[in-house]
Amino acid sequence: MIDFILIIPELFLLTATIILLLYGLQSERKNVLSLLSLLSLSSLFFTGLLLWNNPIISCSFFFNACILDHLTFFLKSLIIGSSFGALLISLNFLRISATYSFETIILILFSVSSMMILVSSYDLLPFYLAIEFQSLCFYVLAASKRHSEFSTEAGLKYFLLGAFSSGILLFGFSLIYGFTGITNFEDLAKITMSEALPFSMNLGMVFIGVGFLFKITAVPFHMWAPDVYEGSPTSITAFFAIVPKIAIIGVFLRFFGFCLFFYEWGTILMLSSLGSMMLGSIAAMSQFKLKRLLAYSSISHIGFMLIGFCCGSIEGVQALLIYMIVYMLMTTGLFSIALSLKDSVNFRTSFIESINQFSMLAMTNPILALSLTILLFSMAGIPPLAGFCSKFYLFFAALSSSLNVLACVGVLTSVISCFYYIRLIKIMYFESPFLDYHCFPFRLSFQNSFILAFVTTFIVFFFVYPSPLFLLAHKTAIALCF
Repeated sequence: MIDFILIIPELFLLTATIILLLYGLQSERKNVLSLLSLLSLSSLFFTGLLLWNNPIISCSFFFNACILDHLTFFLKSLIIGSSFGALLISLNFLRISATYSFETIILILFSVSSMMILVSSYDLLPFYLAIEFQSLCFYVLAASKRHSEFSTEAGLKYFLLGAFSSGILLFGFSLIYGFTGITNFEDLAKITMSEALPFSMNLGMVFIGVGFLFKITAVPFHMWAPDVYEGSPTSITAFFAIVPKIAIIGVFLRFFGFCLFFYEWGTILMLSSLGSMMLGSIAAMSQFKLKRLLAYSSISHIGFMLIGFCCGSIEGVQALLIYMIVYMLMTTGLFSIALSLKDSVNFRTSFIESINQFSMLAMTNPILALSLTILLFSMAGIPPLAGFCSKFYLFFAALSSSLNVLACVGVLTSVISCFYYIRLIKIMYFESPFLDYHCFPFRLSFQNSFILAFVTTFIVFFFVYPSPLFLLAHKTAIALCF
């Protein structure tokens, strides 16, 4: 019975999602999508209350297949908070859209449930089932704009490449199970620390690492991200950019374990980190379509996050967790503006495609232009904003682990990224609209304004008092180590 008590938040969210699905199927109201959006936000809110009401105890349950500790609590809180924010900034977008069905909201809630189960996984079987449930929801969400060829193409690409990566991941699991007969993380950790790994075990870990790098869009398995980001509806792109990376990175932090991991696999992740930072920054310089720019920017940020993996220390994991929170908030703020641009005019004829559509935003809405400028400076790592502080912690952890090359390349790519972020700022303040584009009147909804104000305030004043977040990340990193 106590096992089910520990997963009350997941059970509540799954039950609420099924009830909303049945209501949507039976309802004949025209505004069912708007109502379901509000009910889904309420479901996420109460799920968060149930999660935070549970005591944080370190224990395993369901025959050691799942675990509850500080890392699980931290990741679940991030998943619920980021999902709530992503859905909140998309609320008006979903209300206006005539091409979306209520199943979009249902799939988002199902994917959130699967991610909460994923970060609780302590065994290969629930790990794979949860990640596949999440992926199936994402494939449909990418193609949810049924009358758009680009959305259908994005969903098909995501499905084909995602199925391929899932097969690689499953093959790695099968190799490990076939050699050891073990699927539990704790038992696998004992084996890896007690004896040298044989070739078949190493090969299985390689396949799992490839699947992991694909899921987080790291180089050289990044090729699907720009097309999927561009083809998917903007609200779904916002969800893809914000939420899934938290769950994937969190569960692989637990799976690999950095006591032995750095010595065995550090070189592979270092190369992927270097490639992601360099390719993401350089490729983004030639992008003028907003969503492709954000896709390559996210690849670059994934490269920075991998630095925390490569450090193999408490400081590295701590810096990684801080960077995840800051990145989540910055991306939420950026998409709150992008979705407001879509909301401001006739949805069916107006699409945000090019960064040139931000031209002279400073004249039409100077406060919004200032907020976007702060967000872009933070993404570029300009001091003293939160983006700079999070990168500084990562570079400091890298230098403490003697990863001087990673730290130097990280600083260099941060300088390169300033080009395409500051270019957008230049367009907002100094460029007149081109003939092919016209400046949209930005009108933020209340919820988007609230999210943007909160994110901007956090980014500006984070350096004044970073201790609470720093201590929270430190406690979580220590719990993961010991």
